[in-house]
Amino acid sequence: MFSKLLAHTVPSYITLPSIGLDISDTSLKYISFIPGSNNTYELQEWGDISIPSGVLKRGEVADPKQLSAVLAECKAQTGAEFVRVSLPEERAYLFETEIKRNTPVKEIRSLLEFRLAENVPIAARDVFFDYTILPFSSDADKKMHVAVTAYAKETVQAYYEACMEAGLQPLAFEVEAQAMARSVVPRAQEGATMLIDFGKTRTGVGIVYKNTLLYTSTIDIGGAQLSAALRKQLGDKPESELTQLKNTQGLVHGNDSSVVHDALMSTISVIKDEVATHMQYWHLRSSAAPERRLTSIVLCGGSANLKGLPEYFTESLGITSKRANVWSNTFSLDDFIPPIDQRHSYGYATAIGLALASQVQV
Repeated sequence: MFSKLLAHTVPSYITLPSIGLDISDTSLKYISFIPGSNNTYELQEWGDISIPSGVLKRGEVADPKQLSAVLAECKAQTGAEFVRVSLPEERAYLFETEIKRNTPVKEIRSLLEFRLAENVPIAARDVFFDYTILPFSSDADKKMHVAVTAYAKETVQAYYEACMEAGLQPLAFEVEAQAMARSVVPRAQEGATMLIDFGKTRTGVGIVYKNTLLYTSTIDIGGAQLSAALRKQLGDKPESELTQLKNTQGLVHGNDSSVVHDALMSTISVIKDEVATHMQYWHLRSSAAPERRLTSIVLCGGSANLKGLPEYFTESLGITSKRANVWSNTFSLDDFIPPIDQRHSYGYATAIGLALASQVQV
């Protein structure tokens, strides 16, 4: 997280109650919790505010005033003062490096600054970065594995200024896939998990190992392209009808759904091929560490409702794929049924992860 990158942000802010804000090119989702019983959390407030087209372009703030207006609407609805905000993974630079295990904490940041030039195509003076030290595999390890996340200062500053203009104080900025992992990946998960955030305009791919995001990429295909494919076959139908077809027929091949299946398959197969390429790259990079092999795929995002999608990925990629339980690290669904229905909950995974960071020290 980038909670220490802004000059007047102080460490005590980490414990302040805040809401999670997931900002995408098309919408802002917010959510907050209060502590519950038995180490669980209770849902306090939530919502979804549309962002006009052109305000954000592939994560870059193109219209700061309009983004501030959307954030001000969020403040009016929630009364929030402090927020934790997602940053677009399209703009993130991630790399992993090793340093000596006995390196003093006060020297780690300056040491990593020297390694930015090797891994980030931006001058170090123009970069904000943060890092996570991965848990040691054994007491005999002489080196620490460090995951580094970096953003151009201008990217972070644009979101920061939009929040401040709206009267919201950002406590932290975080890559959306890392926040998503906090909500959907069990804390004791073995091996690596691939997160696929199937949204409206793009599909985010993240790989998490030991609860730390180590890899991210973006596929420029989302639910909107599926709708376009259906319109070519079925005519100019309203989006609500196309969404229903995707969610009720989707990739299931049958007498009543063959047209929908065939229309969707060409687009979905492109996403599948891209995901397979990312999987292959990760496994080649991690060949010396078999414990880092992917053990599961977790699907999030509004377009994850596509019928048959988990089964299609499981069969074609050879790794168990399932839709996320976005509440898995929040409360048990056996004890509480949230007011956000399952179909819409997939779109709140990132906001939930950000809000959970307000409740626990991470």
